[in-house]
Amino acid sequence: MINKKVNNVQEALQGIESSMTIMLGGFGLSGIPENSIAELVQLNVTDLTCISNNAGVDDFGLGLLLQKKQIKKMISSYVGENAEFERQMLSGELDVELTPQGTLAEKCRAAQAGIPAFFTPAGYGTEVAEGKEAREFNGKMHIMEEAYKADFSIVKAWKGDAAGNLIFKGTARNFNACMAGAAKITIAEVEELVPVGALDPNQIHIPGIMVQRIFQGEKFEKRIEQRTVRQKA
Repeated sequence: MINKKVNNVQEALQGIESSMTIMLGGFGLSGIPENSIAELVQLNVTDLTCISNNAGVDDFGLGLLLQKKQIKKMISSYVGENAEFERQMLSGELDVELTPQGTLAEKCRAAQAGIPAFFTPAGYGTEVAEGKEAREFNGKMHIMEEAYKADFSIVKAWKGDAAGNLIFKGTARNFNACMAGAAKITIAEVEELVPVGALDPNQIHIPGIMVQRIFQGEKFEKRIEQRTVRQKA
């Protein structure tokens, strides 16, 4: 029987070294692989290139790696909630490649599907298009975007089984779904790890073939970036 289960986060992240390129799922703080990010901090790997929609907040998520100057380059679509990200970017300490959000998602999905490149109209005529091939399709200009090339992809799911099959919960699916299988090695961090056969096949979002290692996280803070509540009447 296929068994991709590893005992803990330390075993899951074996092989990650300085100067590697790592994809990390999540959108804001929703669906981020919290345990894995904390372990990356402990591993003290440096000069990382991180592909993620954004970089968390100053004291949580990828912001923890930024605090320790472990990230050399961020490939993201959004900066707004992290003051340290902004400071490092403006000072030149951090190399930042801002990418349209849909393009970032498609560059992950293309890597997942084994597609080397694709054309998109997003970014044509802007700085995003500099140095890229442009072609006209149906009367509209498009630019060519290459799929990402990453050493590791770290995703977070609600449930998974020992074969690597994953189920996401609500909007926490976000970038996790398209990053699974989009790197040489995909690590899945799950809230609940069940035996093979325990998941309803009709509910599985990502098949186990996309995952090489899976482990159950110990705790999840699931912090909310900006909590908005209705004022008491």
